[in-house]
Amino acid sequence: MFEKLLLSATALRRHQDGPLAAERERYLQHCSDTGATYWSMRIKCNELLWAARLLDGDLKDGFDMEGLEALADRRMAFQSARTTRRRFIDVTRPWLRFLGWWNESVDNYEFQEKLDQYCLWMRDERGFTDSTIVGWRCRVRDFLIWCDVGNRELQLLWPSDIDAYFIDDVAHHWSRRTVATVAALLRNFLRYAASQGWCRSQLADAIRGPRIYAQESLPYAPDWSDVQRLLACTLIDAPQYIRDRAILMLLSIYGMRATEIATLRLDQVDWQQRVIRIFRLKRRQPQVYPLLPSMAEALARYIDIVRPSTRYPEVFIGLHSPQRPLTRAAIYKIVSRKFLNLGIEVVHRGPHALRHACATRLVADGLTLKEIGDHLGHRSTEATHTYAKVNLAALREVGDFDLGELL
Repeated sequence: MFEKLLLSATALRRHQDGPLAAERERYLQHCSDTGATYWSMRIKCNELLWAARLLDGDLKDGFDMEGLEALADRRMAFQSARTTRRRFIDVTRPWLRFLGWWNESVDNYEFQEKLDQYCLWMRDERGFTDSTIVGWRCRVRDFLIWCDVGNRELQLLWPSDIDAYFIDDVAHHWSRRTVATVAALLRNFLRYAASQGWCRSQLADAIRGPRIYAQESLPYAPDWSDVQRLLACTLIDAPQYIRDRAILMLLSIYGMRATEIATLRLDQVDWQQRVIRIFRLKRRQPQVYPLLPSMAEALARYIDIVRPSTRYPEVFIGLHSPQRPLTRAAIYKIVSRKFLNLGIEVVHRGPHALRHACATRLVADGLTLKEIGDHLGHRSTEATHTYAKVNLAALREVGDFDLGELL
């Protein structure tokens, strides 16, 4: 690997004869295999030689952040540029982790085993999706940390303690809907905890969240003209814009969820039949859509020109090393950044706003709620009823209806 990066015979000999040469070369080969660019590899190569020279003593016990920062201070003695310290840490830490020499800082809580057991139960017994488990785990973990910090033991909790938790978290500016969601998932966790003998059995039934009225809110969709502006801003011949255009079109035309895009695989796009098979998370079943010419062009352009060669089957891969499938959070950042850059004022700037825009557009085109629900992958028409409130044409017909003859 050194021969590919270093053209000078002197530099090549210096790196080959330096300490931990085999470990450095093995890591550089790994970076190359995962799509690192030539110039980023050159930077890694130089910084790793510094790291190998500065490392001393037995590394079997591993390295932690405190030790790495001390190493970075010694590195600064040779080159005090503003970016030297950050670059050294950013390059050395992944290398130590790759070699198994990095000690991850882990916050050990007494409840960790219980939380892991609860997550396994959600997966194996309830069949929750991975994304749901991750979200619920974070909420329950926050609650258990709050209990741990306040020296509150699960088996000694009273309903007043649960009330105190929600009162304390008012500072987080939870909406009524978020409070209702947290109350529901804590109720679920405490029922499971009671079944395991971790807390009082009546604790879960004492939790009462705020009442959420059906159809109390309007869909937070941007105007379709704003969606067109989002798509128009991606008409640039640059890798990032080519990828983002395909993502935005899947969100706004097919009404896909961010997780459905993150998990979309290459084999779900059937180029011969001109269809795209989407696994709808809520329905737990695949759904087949026609691959529209504009969508096919955007996807083909991304896959043929931009998408890196990788072992991952997912369609959307990160552009920078390590090149891994995009996460739901990454897709949120892509969409949110586009809204901010264009100055589009919306209640929510995430991918779900484009899903709402898709539904609102279908309402304006005269599709029935059943047809819209089927397009969005809703399990029941109740989930689609909120869009009836934005069907202005139908509402005007109701308003103009003369009831005089019926009285």
